Amino acid sequence: MNTLEQITQIALSLLNTLRVLLIESLEFDIDESVQASWTTVAQQRLKEIRSGVVQPIPGDEALARVRKLLG
Repeated sequence: MNTLEQITQIALSLLNTLRVLLIESLEFDIDESVQASWTTVAQQRLKEIRSGVVQPIPGDEALARVRKLLG
């Protein structure tokens, strides 16, 4: 098990209220330029979905595809 998996496992074992606090603290720690880049990407993706250029898939399916690629 790698470090990321260990951290994820520990985070998932937290009470929901503590998970929310952890998520909020990590979210606020993101560099502003990184946050701006993510916002730009998210806005572009939303435009693509609304215009029909891309079709969204369920999150479970997306994660399954990623796991398969990572093998």
